Amino acid sequence: MDAKDSAEREPAPRSAPPPPFPRRAAGALLGCLTALPGLLYFVVAGTLLGPFLLWPRTRRRAFAVLAAGARRLTALERRRRAVFFGDRLPDRPVPDRRLLRYLASRTYAGLLTAVVLGLLVFGVVLAGLLVASLVRGSLDWAELPAQIVLGGVLLFLDVQGLISLDALDARLARACFGRSERERMQQRIDELATSRAAVLQAVDAERRRIERDLHDGVQQRLVALAMLLGRARRGSRTPEQARGLLDQAHQESQDVLTELREVAWRVYPTALDHLGLQEALAGVSERCAIPVRTDFSVAVPLPASVETAAYFVVSEAVTNAAKHAAATEIQVSVRAYGPVLVVRVEDDGVGGANPDGSGLTGLRSRVGALDGRLHVHSPSGGPTTITAELPCA
Repeated sequence: MDAKDSAEREPAPRSAPPPPFPRRAAGALLGCLTALPGLLYFVVAGTLLGPFLLWPRTRRRAFAVLAAGARRLTALERRRRAVFFGDRLPDRPVPDRRLLRYLASRTYAGLLTAVVLGLLVFGVVLAGLLVASLVRGSLDWAELPAQIVLGGVLLFLDVQGLISLDALDARLARACFGRSERERMQQRIDELATSRAAVLQAVDAERRRIERDLHDGVQQRLVALAMLLGRARRGSRTPEQARGLLDQAHQESQDVLTELREVAWRVYPTALDHLGLQEALAGVSERCAIPVRTDFSVAVPLPASVETAAYFVVSEAVTNAAKHAAATEIQVSVRAYGPVLVVRVEDDGVGGANPDGSGLTGLRSRVGALDGRLHVHSPSGGPTTITAELPCA
């Protein structure tokens, strides 16, 4: 991919896969233990600082002391969530009142988790005793179905309780250390404003490119065609010369039509409306001067905006690879992974794409307008890989 025809959007960090179950189970058990210091802290600190919290003159200082201790305990909880559950919480200051609310809620959730775990262990012990009674023959077989049904119900409630408490623990951490609803909305507004500005810039750049293609390509060929026809009309020409000029004019008209068709395809491919994305991409492969292998695996209909973005990603990447990358083969993959369409274009060229180039800026804005992501990986020596992730929902 040529340095002048490539741009890269810094890929957003993907959500890491959840840690294995034993690790998360160890984190839940540790959360039961860390709830005890929280309970002791509220009992001891609340008893000692209670009178000072009630007196207006000392309330602020006493509250600061109470919040300072809570901050240390919540730091441990935050570390526990990061180590055992893989949470990536933003490092930002949290108000003291929110920290105290989190510590109180977390203490309650941890103690309740300990109670549910205790009931689960107690149920396991009872199940063992039941099995032992069956082995010894001291249990009547008529009582066995009732015991199994009761044990199954209690096991189901215990497991559901643990799952719900684990989800509650995660929600409490996100509510305390994550962004508030207002902050998330403001961030979303800023992203939409930036995306809108980028789309407008991309539209203006596309218009300038179309004007340049028409002026430098089609218009110049039309001027040449007019000159050939003017020379053919002169009476001083012999029939053979006139016929030769007309043949040149005919060839020039064919070239003008071909170039005009290429400009129209760059503006919007009509094959998307009539034949679909797969056939439109086949047209890109046919017009490319080097071999293009396409792997298309999409079983469900795609929104028109997603199809358009996917087409232009492939078209721009293939065109740049054919012109500037010295590539001998291009591989295109279009696959749907759940609600996300992943478009991947890889060439075996020289690589070394410049992230600050302007060629893919319009694509980056087009993909970003759909809340998608565009990644460009082009080390020196190649290969160059362009990946677009387009949400379809």
